[in-house]
Amino acid sequence: MKLGKVELCHFLQLIALFLCFSGMSQAELSRSRSKPYFQSGRSRTKRSWVWNQFFVLEEYMGSDPLYVGKLHSDVDKGDGSIKYILSGEGASSIFIIDENTGDIHATKRLDREEQAYYTLRAQALDRLTNKPVEPESEFVIKIQDINDNEPKFLDGPYTAGVPEMSPVGTSVVQVTATDADDPTYGNSARVVYSILQGQPYFSVEPKTGVIKTALPNMDREAKDQYLLVIQAKDMVGQNGGLSGTTSVTVTLTDVNDNPPRFPRRSYQYNVPESLPVASVVARIKAADADIGANAEMEYKIVDGDGLGIFKISVDKDTQEGIITIQKDLDFEAKTSYTLRIEAANKDADPRFLSLGPFSDTTTVKIIVEDVDEPPVFSSPLYPMEVSEATQVGNIIGTVAAHDPDSSNSPVRYSIDRNTDLERYFNIDANSGVITTAKSLDRETNAVHNITVLAMESQNPSQVGRGYVAITILDINDNAPEFAMDYETTVCENAQPGQVIQKISAVDKDEPSNGHQFYFSLTTDATNNHNFSLKDNKDNTASILTRRNGFRRQEQSVYYLPIFIVDSGSPSLSSTNTLTIRVCDCDADGVAQTCNAEAYVLPAGLSTGALIAILACVLTLLGGYSFQCFLCESSHTNPAWTVTLLFPLALGTFLRTYTNVPLYCVLFSEQPMFLWPCFPMVYLKHSSEKKIPISFLKSQ
Repeated sequence: MKLGKVELCHFLQLIALFLCFSGMSQAELSRSRSKPYFQSGRSRTKRSWVWNQFFVLEEYMGSDPLYVGKLHSDVDKGDGSIKYILSGEGASSIFIIDENTGDIHATKRLDREEQAYYTLRAQALDRLTNKPVEPESEFVIKIQDINDNEPKFLDGPYTAGVPEMSPVGTSVVQVTATDADDPTYGNSARVVYSILQGQPYFSVEPKTGVIKTALPNMDREAKDQYLLVIQAKDMVGQNGGLSGTTSVTVTLTDVNDNPPRFPRRSYQYNVPESLPVASVVARIKAADADIGANAEMEYKIVDGDGLGIFKISVDKDTQEGIITIQKDLDFEAKTSYTLRIEAANKDADPRFLSLGPFSDTTTVKIIVEDVDEPPVFSSPLYPMEVSEATQVGNIIGTVAAHDPDSSNSPVRYSIDRNTDLERYFNIDANSGVITTAKSLDRETNAVHNITVLAMESQNPSQVGRGYVAITILDINDNAPEFAMDYETTVCENAQPGQVIQKISAVDKDEPSNGHQFYFSLTTDATNNHNFSLKDNKDNTASILTRRNGFRRQEQSVYYLPIFIVDSGSPSLSSTNTLTIRVCDCDADGVAQTCNAEAYVLPAGLSTGALIAILACVLTLLGGYSFQCFLCESSHTNPAWTVTLLFPLALGTFLRTYTNVPLYCVLFSEQPMFLWPCFPMVYLKHSSEKKIPISFLKSQ
């Protein structure tokens, strides 16, 4: 615990000595006035002493032990036969007792704020027998408080805010000080508050510590922060009381009490006429001494001759008014604009409207500067049409551009060849007439998008661009053809009148009324006995069988020429060949195999066994030459010879087989097919010699 001043300590010591003597007397007087009596046998002895409590001042600083009080029993005759003992809190360590006299002393400095009282037990014993002559008694030593603790602000220092322009007496914040001294004893813990720094702007309630405004119309824009020093003093603020201080930082918060004001009555800005739409012309700002939301602005154009040409918006970060272009400027049409602009606070405070209107206006003049502009085309896009049958040199259309400047310089035209790499078109440099330079084909390119350049004759760096879309009109210059490559099959067990294929056609042309195709067999194929054609009148046709009994051994492939005519003017036609393969089919008419059927081997070997043997032959033979005469078919007459050479291998492996049918590969412009070879081919073996194997043409 903290001590007071030196003078106070001396004064307190005198008081302590006085209380000690009075306490001793009180202790002696507090014992029972009853006369002790003794009872023999099992009778009880009536207690001859009664203890209430002792008092001792805290913070005693004397060199001798502090006298607390005296214990005495009526049994004690003063002949030294009685001794006193002490037990309990602080016995021996803090409090000692003279066993002969019963005097109690404190050997250490006591602090009430650490421990306010001690509970002890006293007993009187017969010195010879060491047996109690009185029952043990409990008593309390209370530590009496002195004013040795100053008030403390446990939550300090403080920060607080109050709106500017607040009326007198507006509460700001409450400060609280605590005093560790005994609040139930004297005035040591009774605190009053006062302000040491911060007057005349603020005051403090002495008893509650509530800080209030003391002046009206405190303006944040003049001074926004105040530092206050608050004192708390105990002893009800009397002389000799202890005190503590804390600081309070009070910030004036903003209110909207300042209207916006433009620093200038007029502004002037110069802008080139070539400035693009949406570009910023100028930034203006009305000053507002307020901050935050109270300084947020709204700008608008309230008058002037540029209401449709310009607009103004607010930059939310800087609260500036941003003037931008809404339409293209033209020096030749208008050289200047005048705008009347108003700035106003978004949220005005009704309490301060009496200070004046919370808005302001200024004049902005915008001067349009002349620039040398490139030529301008009369239209942003020129759509044109031309037939793909047009002759080279024919006129397609005309473009026109002019110099918008007052000089009105002559204009020369050219085509940007990056947009016409094939050079299909030309343009007259003086007139802007566009003509064809090459034959056109709609099926290659239906629309040509070209860029025309217009340059000032006096300043070729000034180039304008015009865009031309040339659509190529279609003529009937493409014959129809099969829509796809058909893979048509006919079953050996097909019946007459059976549809085996449905065909359709395509045409690269695009007639305005759509396609209409007509199908028929060619004149040479009209009288064939195998197949017929039916035009379905919906741009498709059906191929039907005319007979049954198709056999792959007799003929495995048929070629049917089909004549297709379109509805163009004039109409175009083409002959397309449909290849029909004869196949072995199952009961449901699904083709199983379409190859020429092999004969049964007389030697009893299966076809699979033969293929395996031939594979071994080709792998193991060495230095053998194989010669193949390609088979003859009904539609081709090949006469080529193929020789296959293989490295030397085991020549003794072969055995002689007879009547083995083989297959040859047919080479032609049509897809590849396998055909049976006739007559039979025989493998003949000569050990250790090259064996020629010939695939003989059918005779």
